[in-house]
Amino acid sequence: MADLPDALFSAEAPVAARIMSAAHQHLFEHGYSALTMDVLAHELGMSKKTLYVHFAGKDVLIDRIIDAVGKSLRARMDVVLSDPTLTFPQRLTGVIQVAGATLARTSPTMLRELQRFAPAIYQKIEALRQKNIPYIFGRLIREGIADGKVRPEVDPTFATEFWLHAIRGLVQPDTLDRMQLTPRQTLERALNLFFSGLLTPAGRKDYEKHLAS
Repeated sequence: MADLPDALFSAEAPVAARIMSAAHQHLFEHGYSALTMDVLAHELGMSKKTLYVHFAGKDVLIDRIIDAVGKSLRARMDVVLSDPTLTFPQRLTGVIQVAGATLARTSPTMLRELQRFAPAIYQKIEALRQKNIPYIFGRLIREGIADGKVRPEVDPTFATEFWLHAIRGLVQPDTLDRMQLTPRQTLERALNLFFSGLLTPAGRKDYEKHLAS
């Protein structure tokens, strides 16, 4: 389940958390261009001066939001990967659900606007992928090999690098438009295809059984 905006920013000071929560919702629902400090001040019933006390500008605010979303995603992934009661198929589907819940609110339009108007923020999202994908999927693949659910000849380092480049290309705004898929749909289809080639027959059987349950 995706974190609620209030939970995402619970570590922030109350006023800053309120600003970030409203900006997060507006950004993901309406896109980068539609989010302005004027609009945000009106929605919150605050003066622009109050907004600027806490954030030097829109891009600074969004940068902090991306940081919070990234930390939350990593923390929820760690909970799934560290749970000793979960089987490998359960960990795999748990990772998919966590990532899917985050991507469910992400639109190609928002990504395209960030790419065009706020390239530094877009590059930050890319950097988070670069950092998290090798950690999360490398760990998952290694655990799958140890459990006999992933083919033993698979090179975890190569597989995670392959996945990193694949998903980076697939979630490009132009690619999403051509496929007419949301980021979440793209992730789920790509993961199914990716792990189909990695799983042993027993691993595939357990994974399909878990999906059907």
